[in-house]
Amino acid sequence: MDLVKNHLMYAVREEVEILKEQIRDLVEKNSQLERENTLLKTLASPEQLEKFQSRLSPEEPTPEAPQTPEAPGGSAV
Repeated sequence: MDLVKNHLMYAVREEVEILKEQIRDLVEKNSQLERENTLLKTLASPEQLEKFQSRLSPEEPTPEAPQTPEAPGGSAV
């Protein structure tokens, strides 16, 4: 019984170490992406930021969705 318990404990410790390493890697990657995002925001012009924000707004259709042509008044003619 002790042999099974020791084997399971070893396997769990090994898995915990692997997960800790993955967490460290992901935290480092996240920090890098946040720094890159901050830099890009500072370098972008207000017009570029506005355009980007309008793409993210839920009212706008996503780029993958097919769009129907509309008249300038907003109604399909």
